[in-house]
Amino acid sequence: MSQKARQPDPGETPRLAAGSAAGLSRAGSTTSALSRGMGSTGPVVPSAEEVRQEVAKQGSNIDTILGRMVIDNQLATPEEVQHCLTQSKSLAEDSNQRSLADLLVQNEYVTKRQMARLREYAQAERSGQKIPGYKILSKLGAGAMATVFKAKQISLDRMVAIKVLPRKFTTNPQFIERFYAEGRAAAQLNHPNIVQAYDVGKAGDYHYFVMEYVEGSTVYDVIVKNRRYNEQEAIDITIQVAEALQHAHERGLIHRDVKPKNIMLTSAGAAKLADMGLARAISDKEAAEAEQGKAFGTPYYISPEQIRGEMNITPAADIYSLGATLYHMVTGAVPFDGKNPSAVMHKHLKAELVAPDHVNPKLSAGLSEVIEMMMAKDPKARYRNCKDVISDLRAVRAGQPPPLAHKDFGGVDLTQIVAAEATAAPAEIPVSGVQPVSLLNWLVYVMGALLVLSVAFNIVLLTSSN
Repeated sequence: MSQKARQPDPGETPRLAAGSAAGLSRAGSTTSALSRGMGSTGPVVPSAEEVRQEVAKQGSNIDTILGRMVIDNQLATPEEVQHCLTQSKSLAEDSNQRSLADLLVQNEYVTKRQMARLREYAQAERSGQKIPGYKILSKLGAGAMATVFKAKQISLDRMVAIKVLPRKFTTNPQFIERFYAEGRAAAQLNHPNIVQAYDVGKAGDYHYFVMEYVEGSTVYDVIVKNRRYNEQEAIDITIQVAEALQHAHERGLIHRDVKPKNIMLTSAGAAKLADMGLARAISDKEAAEAEQGKAFGTPYYISPEQIRGEMNITPAADIYSLGATLYHMVTGAVPFDGKNPSAVMHKHLKAELVAPDHVNPKLSAGLSEVIEMMMAKDPKARYRNCKDVISDLRAVRAGQPPPLAHKDFGGVDLTQIVAAEATAAPAEIPVSGVQPVSLLNWLVYVMGALLVLSVAFNIVLLTSSN
């Protein structure tokens, strides 16, 4: 946390004096609130360090951190924090224990909004105390499976992101194994468009995974803010992610959770694929058998074969999810929606995809064709690999028809259909209103007619001469 002076919170209501509990002004005036510290020569004002030490003695671990943060960020004065400590001690004697955080808010020294933020930072620091070599700076986000913190790696003086497994999962071998599997999978990959893995381990009760810190936003954040991407920007990002996936696929890994929230965007505009939490080795038959019949993935972007829980999940599943992500980027809407995850997944299996250029008429027909081929329900009808996806996307970006998707119609090559029909069709002369007659039959009829005429002519000549 920085040591700069407190800046006003735009969402904060100006704080009023809290009656007898807050007789001290920001300027530090001596009022009855400090009578407890009055000496013969005037008020005794505690120093910030003295208050910190008293918080550490009286409060809980979280109170100690919160009290220090409140003082360091000048959200409250040391005198105000001292007042809350005294109040807390008094309440404890009456069997009415209140936390320091509650009293700071109750006395209107700190707003609820500020305290909520401080609690996040305090929790982050509390976790970080268990991970040697790193200084936790702030909380970046939290999900059902992990909490991610921004931290500084002290030895190398660099910013990192640390994913910490919640303590409630630390007794579950399945969750722990999946957590470490993510670290091992990420460690096998070294690509500029993949978030780099640095370390994985355990410290005390905490299992942690250290990775590259990406300062920026996610594709999902941009969609929420701007509703959708323009075509060129979406193509550029998708090409980068496809290159990352190609790198992973060549090393035998499938991601299985490609989605807008897992695509990070750096301040320089580079895209980085994150979160290998569901990644699995293509050759891992044991894991495939254990997961058979279970749907792993995010409903809005999951492939049909993942929904069915098929054993043989291939890179085609990632291509489908990337196609669904691209669809969302350029249309501002997910490919299939529903009232619950089950309804959404059912549509992935059965519902016909509304062409992207029908949702957003500004899209080129070429990009729509690429997305439709990426999202073909039959994996065999999709692109063979990410290299082919990249090739078609580059063609569209250059204003040309996509070579592979343009000739493909529902997974069937139109050139093959035309060639087959040309080979099978006999030479015919169409006659309006009658059945077609072959050229050979016409020749027979004409030759027969000429023969009859010749015979008749010769008979006439012979008769005339006689």
